[in-house]
Formats: sequence, structure tokens, C-alpha cells
Amino acid sequence: MTTLKQYENNRYSRILGYGASRGEVIVHNNDIVEAINSSDEWIKQRTGISTRHRASENQTVNDLAIAAAHDALANSHVTGEQIDAVIISTISHPYATPSLAVLVADAIGSRCPAYDISAACAGFCYGIAQADAMVRSGMAQNVLVIGVEKLSDFIDNTERSISFLLGDGAGAAVVSVSDEPGIAPTIWGSDGSRWGTVGMTHSLLDIRNRDFVANPVQEDEKIWPTLRQDGPSVFRWAVWEMAKVAQQALESAGITPDELGALIPHQANARIIDQMAKTLKLPENVAIARDIADAGNTSAASVPLAAHRLLQEQPELSGKFALQIGFGAGLAYAAQVVVLP
Repeated sequence: MTTLKQYENNRYSRILGYGASRGEVIVHNNDIVEAINSSDEWIKQRTGISTRHRASENQTVNDLAIAAAHDALANSHVTGEQIDAVIISTISHPYATPSLAVLVADAIGSRCPAYDISAACAGFCYGIAQADAMVRSGMAQNVLVIGVEKLSDFIDNTERSISFLLGDGAGAAVVSVSDEPGIAPTIWGSDGSRWGTVGMTHSLLDIRNRDFVANPVQEDEKIWPTLRQDGPSVFRWAVWEMAKVAQQALESAGITPDELGALIPHQANARIIDQMAKTLKLPENVAIARDIADAGNTSAASVPLAAHRLLQEQPELSGKFALQIGFGAGLAYAAQVVVLP
């Protein structure tokens, strides 16, 4: 069997297991179409989404992250005390500081280094790249990586470019030392010239600097920052540029598309996923993660949630190569080939 290209220092890493936690409320297309003057058929045709999970009012981003962490630890047969670092990718933690990661570290019983990163939909793959480097360098034996979002806190339900896409959830993975290479070199980067393509309607400073006396808020005026995107621009970029990144990730791993067991892309849009698989000329036997139909776009949680579900539905993929790729706001991207736990 082909093995991944080896590093010079002969210390390797692998993913021991994935964990997942999803929003408690299932939101159907028909529940949201009136607010955006759309239809169930239009959403399905344009995105492939039928439902999305969203957190209940009492379910916090902390709750989602901690639940996914415990699930990943259990599936990896690792205790919280054995975790040497916690890396969390999120854009929806309501506090700029302290980090969400330190709360999760405490919840699993660890006093390890813990920090958040902000790379939106690419964030989980960014975290895997950092965990891989930590383990291979000898800085850590076990690293917990989590992508978590409660995007429903940042949605304007009447906004037509992105609101209907988004869901809530958390996906986690434990990265540990390995006798053989289990995570290939990551291909990652960003294009800051497209910074405004996906993001917030305005900054929190706009609220602080508002002169509420001179400019009282009208009842129908929205001052809380919410998410929005230039959908067509993001779609074109993802379709044409991310297939190139995916191909580079395969080359860096030293494998060909026909040696893949699975493709686990960011669950942004079913049409993007289909086009990527077509461009890579994936054989029919390569499993393609399609969590988006039921979960929607969960940003940083997207890739690990899709991986977790794929392994639940097709456990025979264990031990096979998977190409996971995340891409989104920034515009940021990252891809790596991993051996599935």
C-alpha cells in the first residue's frame, strides 16, 4: 500500500478520532424561506441544503465545543489529562478574550496551552496543520483540535446572501504521535485582496462609536453585526481556485486521486463539492462527504463534522486516505491528506 511522503526527522502524527456535536434545533427550508422571499426548491437547487442544525437558545458555543471535545476523546481513547494543547477555530465565540480554548481545556481536566484561531471555514484544517507541527516537533504528544460555530447568533434572517446557508455545531479531532505518517504536508494560504468578499456587515466599534443621543436607533434598524457575502464571487473562487489547492495537497502527499478513500471538503455548497470532485477526476469509488444536505454550512465545524459523519456511515473507510480542504472568509484556505482513524 502506498504511504504518505515522509518527513526527515521520522516523527509523525495522525488523527486518532473525530468527535461531533450539533445544534439541537433542526431548521427546514420552509421555516426560513418567507423571510428571504425564496422557496424550498430554490435553496435545494442552488445549495443542496434541505435542513440545518441550529443551537437552541440555551445551547452556547461553549456547550457545543465541550461536547465535541469529550466525544473526540472517547473515540480516540485519550483522557483530557493526556492532552498537551487545545486549538480551537471559531468566529462566533462572543468574547474577544479570554479564548474559548482555555474553557474547553479546563472542562476536559487539562492545564495545557490553549488558544483560539480565526480562519473561518479554513480554520479546522489550519488547526490540524498546527497540531501536526506540534507533534512532529516533539512539543506535544496529543493535541485536541476543534472547529466550532454558533453562527445563528450572527444571522440576519432577512439577509439573502448567506443567512439560509448557516448552521451551528462543533467538530473535533485528537492528533497524536504515530509510527507512520498519517498527516501529509498542508497546503495553505490566503488572499487578502478579497478580504471584503465574506464577513460582517460592520464592526463592533461601529456600535461603540454610535452617537445614540444624536442618532437614536429606530425600531427596525439593525446595529448588531451579522454575516454577509458576495455569493457569486465566492462561488467562482472556490470552484476554480480550490481545486488547484486540492491537487497540490495530493501532490504534497505523494498520492494520486485514485488512491483516495474519501474527499472531505468544506460544506459550503453542494455544487462546489460536485465541481471539485469533477475537476480532480475522482473515481466513483471515492466517498464524498455531503453533510451539507442536513447540516448546512457550519464554517470552522464543517470539515470535522463531515468527517465524523462519513466514518459513522462508512466505517470501512478507516485507515484509508482522505483529502480534507477548508476555504472561506479571508479569503483563507487549507488542505491536507490524512489517514482516516
